Amino acid sequence: MTWARPVPVIGDATSAAARAGDPRAWALPQERRDALYEVVAARRDIRRFRPDPVPPDVLGRVLAAAHAAPSVGHSQPWRFIVVEDAEIRERAAVLTDRARHVQAAGLDPESARRLLDLQLEGVREAPCGVVVCCDRRAPAAGVLGRATFPDADLWSCACAIENLWLAARAEGLGLGWVTLFEPADLAGLLGLPEGVVTLGWLCLGWPDERPPAPGLERTGWSRRLPLDEVVFRDRWPAGARPAAPRSRLRAPDQRAVVSVRDEADRLLTPPGALGVLDRAVDRVLALGHPRPAAGSLLLAGADHPVCRHGVSAYGTSVTREVLAAAVAGEAAGTVAARTAGLAPCVVDAGVEGGPVPGAVGARPVGERGDLVGADALGPDDAAALVSRGRALGGRLARDGLVALGEVGTGNTTVAAALAAALLGLGPEEAVGLGSGADSRTVDRKRDVVGAALARARRAHGGRLRDPLVLLAALGGPEIAVLAGAALGAAAGGAAVVLDGLATGVAAALAVRLEPAVSAHLVAGQRSREGAHAPLLRHLGLEPLLDLRIRAGEGVGACLAAGLLQDAVALRASTARTSG
Repeated sequence: MTWARPVPVIGDATSAAARAGDPRAWALPQERRDALYEVVAARRDIRRFRPDPVPPDVLGRVLAAAHAAPSVGHSQPWRFIVVEDAEIRERAAVLTDRARHVQAAGLDPESARRLLDLQLEGVREAPCGVVVCCDRRAPAAGVLGRATFPDADLWSCACAIENLWLAARAEGLGLGWVTLFEPADLAGLLGLPEGVVTLGWLCLGWPDERPPAPGLERTGWSRRLPLDEVVFRDRWPAGARPAAPRSRLRAPDQRAVVSVRDEADRLLTPPGALGVLDRAVDRVLALGHPRPAAGSLLLAGADHPVCRHGVSAYGTSVTREVLAAAVAGEAAGTVAARTAGLAPCVVDAGVEGGPVPGAVGARPVGERGDLVGADALGPDDAAALVSRGRALGGRLARDGLVALGEVGTGNTTVAAALAAALLGLGPEEAVGLGSGADSRTVDRKRDVVGAALARARRAHGGRLRDPLVLLAALGGPEIAVLAGAALGAAAGGAAVVLDGLATGVAAALAVRLEPAVSAHLVAGQRSREGAHAPLLRHLGLEPLLDLRIRAGEGVGACLAAGLLQDAVALRASTARTSG
């Protein structure tokens, strides 16, 4: 006898037999599928808006669509701040104007003109602003799916934005996504608590344009890539790699460089009177930053599992002590910064024992390796730390030059391994004494660097040419943050003053990612580490100081920055000739 299958009155009422018999039965009717794809194809980033208000019921429907988005671990991390207050909109618009001009200053001339020509008045014009926030206060390990992909909460919020966008298009509303904000500025404007971040500002309203194609395509900014260029089968293609997304970061153009040199030629001094310092001043002034004689010290600290191999004369507790003193303004680096008139920014990039109170947090979330047996960082952590550093560097660049400093027990071993991989050096050429080490410690460092290089080459082969792969394999979290800071400061048009080997390696990785960064670099000093001199030659830099400084913490960079600031002031006030 065949018995009737019990059919649940809640949940899925289908059977395996029914699903096997018609796998396509779950599809929506053809006309609904066509409507969905039509909405997807017709979605546009709208720049111009009518002043008519959005009815509350329509606004409610598009927000409900956003709230129906998928989220990691069903965490629903999104929060929607609906902004209709004219004063808040105007203050937000000023922030976008400021950020747009800062970004334009860092682009190649044609891209800068196109950016400034874009209609970006939506924050002011749209009757409604929706700021999508991500509440990240729940520890990643406590959310299903975030322990391994800690940024999945941000991706969830991006899904909510896409849902909102498509629903708005179906309703006939226009939406423009504006990310020309310093995140901290927008967070401050809206009173966000610590741990809640924004994904930008959504301008929402009835459109005053009906573009047939995406705006940035129509203005020639970029084009949509063919589908077969972005879809791969089974694995990333070997051999000829797909081209990386185009960078528009630019070095100073020839006219700016020549103009600075011509102005220097009018000084009532012999040409090149300040030697190496004159060339550094030329470089800084050619960047055209409005505040060349001011700036900040970004001091990043982290501990390293490689210390278990006996590569340092000090225990890892020293890193926490120094970083805590830096927060208090009493560490050598922050004292040197204050002496040079630089504002310190202290970053905890992964100090043992938990976050350092008062420091900016930029800590890795995944497992960390000791270089010899495993990669130093996971690839997601490496990318996230560079991104965090980029944001910090961009923010600090608004105030002038950015000096880089680091603190971390064992990080000269990490820096030596990275330098050896970057420059093709052997361990005996790359390794130096570090702080307080003896000859036996140096021997252990060389052994560790040699073993780390061999393991990384076996594990990654030619992929080590990718700076992010190299950073994950042999780097450290503070070096990742500093590499990102160099990228962000350069994009903001600021000079980047380097300290010792670790900051130099971070800068070299940044140059690998964005070659135009090199025009922003100034070598503050040359240290005693074996790889530092060849690294500076590799970067084409001559140090301002060669005093065998081994303090770390950005001390050499701050001393050099003070010298550089004095030289800028000297040039500005020295008499000019008429010829």
